[in-house]
Amino acid sequence: MTNRNIPINKGNYTMETLEKEELFEKYRGEGWEEEYKKYRKNWSEWPLNFHVEEYPLLVDLELSMVCNLKCPMCFTITEKFKKKLNSGFMNFELFKKIIDEIKGKVPAIRLSHRGESTLNPDFIKCIEYAKNNGIGEVSSLTNCSNLTPEYFEKALLAGIDWFTISIDGMYETYESIRKPLKFNETLEKIKKIKEIKEKHNSHKPVIKIQSIWPAIKDNFEEFYETFAPHVDLIAFNPLIDYLGNDEDIDYIENFACPQLYQRVIICADGLIHACTNDEHSAYIIGNANENSIYEIWNNEKYQKIRELHKQKNGFKNFEMCKKCYIPRLTEDGETFFLKNRKFIIKNYVNRVQIIGK
Repeated sequence: MTNRNIPINKGNYTMETLEKEELFEKYRGEGWEEEYKKYRKNWSEWPLNFHVEEYPLLVDLELSMVCNLKCPMCFTITEKFKKKLNSGFMNFELFKKIIDEIKGKVPAIRLSHRGESTLNPDFIKCIEYAKNNGIGEVSSLTNCSNLTPEYFEKALLAGIDWFTISIDGMYETYESIRKPLKFNETLEKIKKIKEIKEKHNSHKPVIKIQSIWPAIKDNFEEFYETFAPHVDLIAFNPLIDYLGNDEDIDYIENFACPQLYQRVIICADGLIHACTNDEHSAYIIGNANENSIYEIWNNEKYQKIRELHKQKNGFKNFEMCKKCYIPRLTEDGETFFLKNRKFIIKNYVNRVQIIGK
């Protein structure tokens, strides 16, 4: 178990200055500073030490399994995924059951997994319930389609701490990917979000903009300059194998997965995945309708996958892990400069950077 390669936060790269990154972290932890520091410290240290606590650090709650967009690179538009779709939204009673158990034990939840979480009619109510029960950080990934000024203000007042907004490219590129959204409408929403935060004199929710690299590589500076005045952080990620097409995959040496010590993923129907990258429910470790989070986090199936990951190339025992981007080998493929800051694009080896491929 020595010299293991355990990438803690792989695949997402900031375009920001160190100062802005530090400010983003400061605002994320605002109001629970000491607990936040401990949470982030454990996020890195637990995987490196193969340490399993009684509860995870983060619970991902899939409020919606469905999405309202038709992005060409997304698995949710494939027939394989649609055939497995057996639940639309997580019901509020299941959400309450989970929060009632983990309050005071789990510092953070993320209201996302595969679909667009704001489609769940109880989205705002879920934020309120979690924050009223002491969850330190409530975050969500969103495509911004529902973030009208009125809706965003409700989310802010409910207490959400962080939104990551996926914005792939600008103008025609954005509209060809994020169908049927319109770029200028999304940009206006982003501007309004800042105004509403200023109106309430609030740093939260912190706003992170995220794009896939191929969508912005031809105008990354314009992309950055357009959004930087209005948000807290801008980041990008190389295109991963969302559609599961790749066969010729190279892996990093001595890989072991960090997520097995950090988080647990509860789908809209209550089924529990071992990993955020198990989009097709390949390895179910429990059911939140029937089991407690404690039971699932510490059960035999979860322990088995942890033990196998401790072995050299043990992750290859699981098809979902072999297809995952986290153990994939990267290469320094491209370089760009932004305001005299140098950035290296760490593309995945043998991964074509063409959207929809």
